Amino acid sequence: MRRAIIISASGLGATSPNPAVGCVILDAAGRTVGEGYHQRKGNPHAEVNALTAAGARATGGTAVVTLEPCNHEGLTPACHQALLDAKIARVLIAVMDPTSRGEGGAARLRKAGVDVQTHVLEEEALVVLGPWRTSLSHRRPVLHLMIQTDPAGHPTTPTAEALAEIELERQVHDLLISPDGSAEEGQKGGHGRRFSVPDQPVPDEPGDAVAALTEAGARTVLLVGPSELSERLLSEALVDRLTLLAPVPEPSQATITRPAPLLPDGYILSRITRVGSQLVISAERR
Repeated sequence: MRRAIIISASGLGATSPNPAVGCVILDAAGRTVGEGYHQRKGNPHAEVNALTAAGARATGGTAVVTLEPCNHEGLTPACHQALLDAKIARVLIAVMDPTSRGEGGAARLRKAGVDVQTHVLEEEALVVLGPWRTSLSHRRPVLHLMIQTDPAGHPTTPTAEALAEIELERQVHDLLISPDGSAEEGQKGGHGRRFSVPDQPVPDEPGDAVAALTEAGARTVLLVGPSELSERLLSEALVDRLTLLAPVPEPSQATITRPAPLLPDGYILSRITRVGSQLVISAERR
């Protein structure tokens, strides 16, 4: 399952509005014979890619998948049926699919005589699937704000080093929103044709901005601040993750007059690391 979780992350920033899912196929003797992940909406799902790699060796084997196999046909066939057609005997599932229509894929597999085990390493699988599931729960994209600060913690224009960090982070988000409100894909061209990027600047009014980003089909959005929109989203507690990019202070700057509050109310520190000459400080909304 950990292997399935790791390869599922290969789809981050490209699968939305679908989730990033991974699958590993074991043969009847427990040997890995195939693996796959979902690349983008409209393309085969993780199970189908893994079964294709495994071929006939999947017969009587086990499918290890990070999300419950789907039970409906859309742009691609139902994955639970693909597993049945391949004569899979056992399925291990990490996270149950909250979007199942009626009877879920796990229930249909059990009815067909497949041994199904659920919630296998679920918390670890949510490292990848968590933002997608949170987006479904909130009925809006998960919003991540990155802001450059000066040594005292006050917002300022991003440095070249900060821009490099933003370029790395954008790869795992569906959309990047610049301070002027313009929108780009996190991975340019990563989603293919079944994804829309707002062609007008995102409004500064939080409700309108969230509606525009939701309509685009985004599950995760990276906003670069400071901007009027980012300030208003923070004030309305709509930012789910906040990352501050702060220069490493000189020892002589250990005491700074009038420092800015490190975090807005309602956020807790989740990670701090140093990259070059800057501190990367991450916080999550409670």
